[in-house]
Amino acid sequence: MSDTSSNQMWGGRFAAGPDAIMEAINASIGFDKRLAAQDIAGSRAHAAMLAATGILSDSDAKAIREGLLTVLSEIEDGSFEFSTALEDIHMNVEARLKELIGDAAGRLHTGRSRNDQVATDFRLWVRDQLDAADAGLVALIRALLAQAEAGADWVMPGFTHLQTAQPVTWGHHMMAYVEMFGRDLSRVRDARARMNESPLGAAALAGTGFPVDREMTAQALGFDRPMANSLDAVSARDFALEFLSVASISAMHLSRFAEELVIWSSAQFRFVTLSDRFSTGSSIMPQKKNPDAAELIRAKIGRIFGANVALMMVMKGLPLAYSKDMQEDKEQVFDAADNWMLALAAMEGMVRDMSANTSALEAAAAAGFSTATDLADWLVRETGLPFREAHHVTGSLVAMAERKGCDLSELTLEEMVSVKDTITNDVFDVLGVHNSVASRTSYGGTAPARVRQQVARWKEILE
Repeated sequence: MSDTSSNQMWGGRFAAGPDAIMEAINASIGFDKRLAAQDIAGSRAHAAMLAATGILSDSDAKAIREGLLTVLSEIEDGSFEFSTALEDIHMNVEARLKELIGDAAGRLHTGRSRNDQVATDFRLWVRDQLDAADAGLVALIRALLAQAEAGADWVMPGFTHLQTAQPVTWGHHMMAYVEMFGRDLSRVRDARARMNESPLGAAALAGTGFPVDREMTAQALGFDRPMANSLDAVSARDFALEFLSVASISAMHLSRFAEELVIWSSAQFRFVTLSDRFSTGSSIMPQKKNPDAAELIRAKIGRIFGANVALMMVMKGLPLAYSKDMQEDKEQVFDAADNWMLALAAMEGMVRDMSANTSALEAAAAAGFSTATDLADWLVRETGLPFREAHHVTGSLVAMAERKGCDLSELTLEEMVSVKDTITNDVFDVLGVHNSVASRTSYGGTAPARVRQQVARWKEILE
């Protein structure tokens, strides 16, 4: 397809073509060719509607339908020649369609503008990405559920400030991320429902005088309804911004988990072993196994955050309706979507493949006086001390254990009674890490029975 064949698709408004610089800054085909399938789907729906309403003859509609399928086939098999001179995917498709079927191609654009055309294509593309994110999040949640179910009884340290706080179970920690990614899944589904309206038929900004059937095209493309205001239909990019916002929150969750996996897989922690599929070696240190997939997830998240901010900056100063600035919407979303989908897939793979070092987890859970809160709670329950006094007594016992270089459970009853004479031998029942986690039976707590309850709840949700 020759660049000179356009000459120009604009019509007669401009006597000469843009120079090389203008062509370079104006063209979007380098990235918006990713919208080809959505563009052709939108055009097929529009052509069918034009025929159904009598705006287009059946013969022209048939030629357009068959021609568009040929164009799609050429794009999919790589034989289609994209032209920068034709600016974008819409003009590239239409020019090739004209080569295939002649003048009938020019009737396809009746009652339509590139403004509502691109808004429709982009919505369709973002909707597809939300569906892909939905599937990716469900797969990741299932992988976490498998880990949680396997390790409902495994004890590990729970941290605040990255300092040992209280014992928790491995399953409880995995289920925390199930809840986070579950909210991401909810946001994905909310965003999809909100953006599932069709701009097609809004034309340039004011609607069209042709008797188009916007309900028909909306239904054909899987939208719930046409957008109710033609100005809004071509101006709105909040669906893309919401996609980026949802992606950013989900990416933040992925990055937090990636950070934990980097820490947990270190020689200092040895909490987990990541599979060779998601690790690399060192070029010079043969003993090393690097958590590269987790580190790359952690880094790629910045691109998603950046895309969100970038598109906000593009849109913040634009009056209604369409401005060429809005051409800058797609590259940000394309890049963010690619990196979000990749990060979801990589995290799911790591979670499915990783193995927990239960002995290291339990040893770490018992260190750092992690059952001190259990001791304070016991003093409140069994001896009637106000919590603040119980906190003070426990602190004194921790200091004693520190001086002796032992854990709380290794103090003798006599030593404990020397600090508080109402302490009895029953105190030792709460000082073991397994006893500690088993006692946390409040709803949402870390007790193995509660973890299994939440696993079952989430399995039901996903089914």
